[in-house]
Amino acid sequence: MTEALFYHLERARAEDVLPQLVQRSLERGWRAVVQSVSEERVEELSRLLWTWADDEFLAHGTAADGNAGLQPVWLTAGSDTPNAATVRILVDGAQHDSLDGLDRLVIMFDGADEAAVSAARQKWKQVTAVDGVTATYWQQDERGRWVKKATAGEGAASKDEQ
Repeated sequence: MTEALFYHLERARAEDVLPQLVQRSLERGWRAVVQSVSEERVEELSRLLWTWADDEFLAHGTAADGNAGLQPVWLTAGSDTPNAATVRILVDGAQHDSLDGLDRLVIMFDGADEAAVSAARQKWKQVTAVDGVTATYWQQDERGRWVKKATAGEGAASKDEQ
């Protein structure tokens, strides 16, 4: 069963949320791929993950680093999954159509960008039509906490909160 999580960014930027999601994945022992739309953006995100906190970094790699199979988190502008990840995080409007091999697909989209909101709606329809997929929609409340606003798809009633 695959989970698709939609994060509607209104109060936070992808740069604020991504390190938290990567950190949670690492804490759970998951391997992840973070997919953006350009190699320049991949390098920006790589710098972010190395410097996101004063006292720690998030282990990851890119094509420039090599050794993909050893990387717990792989940043890419393509659809590759060279680190055998079962979690894929899409940022900046990146598209990935295959759910094969994924336990979790995370879609972060900018709520101030109408095209991004429209694309997220289309992606919601697409993934909820697939057997074996449960989708959840998350939005920040006024205090910045993530609140589940909707669930759809197979097993929706039995899924736990994140």
